[in-house]
Amino acid sequence: MSQARRWGAALAVAVCCALAACGATPPKYSKNGAAPAITAPDVSDQDIVDAYYYLLGRALILKQEHADLDEGGFKWNKIVHRQPGGVNWANPNLDVVYSEAWIGVDEKTCDILQLPKIKGRYYTFQLLNGWGETVANINERTFPDHPYGKFAICLKGSGVTVARGVPRIDLPSKTARALARIELGSTPSEAIRLQHEIVLRRSEPISPDNPPEIPAFDDKGLPGVELFDSADAMLAGEPDINSGMDAIRRTLDKVRALSTSGASGRARVANVVDEQAVPALPSLLASMGASQNGWSHPRRAGTYGDDYMTRTLVNYAGIWANTRDEVVYFTAQHLDGSTSYTMTFPASALPKSKARYFWSVVAVDAKTFRVLPTPTRRYLLNKESHVKYDEDGSLTLAFGPKRPSDVPATNWLPTVEAVDYNLTFRFYGPAADVANGKYFPPALNK
Repeated sequence: MSQARRWGAALAVAVCCALAACGATPPKYSKNGAAPAITAPDVSDQDIVDAYYYLLGRALILKQEHADLDEGGFKWNKIVHRQPGGVNWANPNLDVVYSEAWIGVDEKTCDILQLPKIKGRYYTFQLLNGWGETVANINERTFPDHPYGKFAICLKGSGVTVARGVPRIDLPSKTARALARIELGSTPSEAIRLQHEIVLRRSEPISPDNPPEIPAFDDKGLPGVELFDSADAMLAGEPDINSGMDAIRRTLDKVRALSTSGASGRARVANVVDEQAVPALPSLLASMGASQNGWSHPRRAGTYGDDYMTRTLVNYAGIWANTRDEVVYFTAQHLDGSTSYTMTFPASALPKSKARYFWSVVAVDAKTFRVLPTPTRRYLLNKESHVKYDEDGSLTLAFGPKRPSDVPATNWLPTVEAVDYNLTFRFYGPAADVANGKYFPPALNK
């Protein structure tokens, strides 16, 4: 059973996609563009669910692209420097200051990125494609001989000549999302100074095509059958570079044909999307990877191979995730906002021993994945929180609307009464046992 089908099984959908129709060739269209008649046995409910989830992963990136370019003040190839905590997307990292850009390249010229010299704190300049796949990270780990200075960002296959000594970063398509992260650490003002020294230049202006239009949706409501109406434009605008997607693309072709085959076919697709795919999505977050002690982490992040389902879930709950060699994410989900919890790290496995750079934990709303607006305006615990250790060297952290009397205030992350939430634990520069999946944070106790 493929990874995608394992996700399908988690939905408890009765129709099995092992039918011969799953391997059928894409439907052929007549000269006038009309889709052939599609009968019910040709497309299972599971086909519809799978095709919807595959396409949704692309739509979530396009939603953010439209928000940035249409309303967020972004201009192509112009860096936007955010204030600490100043980004507006799901599950942001509050330990870093972000700089962002939408990058466009062509066959004639490359963009030149200038990174300042950064020592003693975590940083990376991440490039992602239109599916949320990490294309490159630029930092001292990936470019040990050239950790700062100029870099050329080019279209793959273009014949542009790059100056000697300038590393070339090839993009698989003409547009990409850029995300710089610089650790705030104990001197946020220095991080902000360095942030503003990140410069993106281009010798010739460029105006990439506008991103494809998609049905409008927000955190509270996902699109329905109308998502399939935009499939051609969504796929043409950004080819999926990952191998292993042929089967799901054939399934998508069948479902798309059914959705345009007439009132009956469209109603069936709409019903399966509305009654099965959309309601099940939040519950799938808990099963998208290994779990232990009440914590789970995605089996993949940043790059996904043929696992489109994990890619969609990550785009849904924590867009712009980076690769596991940079950071490992753990989540504890649907915690009771009216209950206080504690977790204790033994002295032999403190969080600072599990991260080369830093660790942090943040609370986000369980439905919207936005940071909880706590009344104390304290939004995370990390290595800069001046946490206090127990006499035996262990560390106890607390979460909840009220601080347990035996837990220091520095070790407490307030939550909002009666609002269910998730905790996201991050380890930047993860230790070996964190990166290879053998480590999990301690259990949460009421």
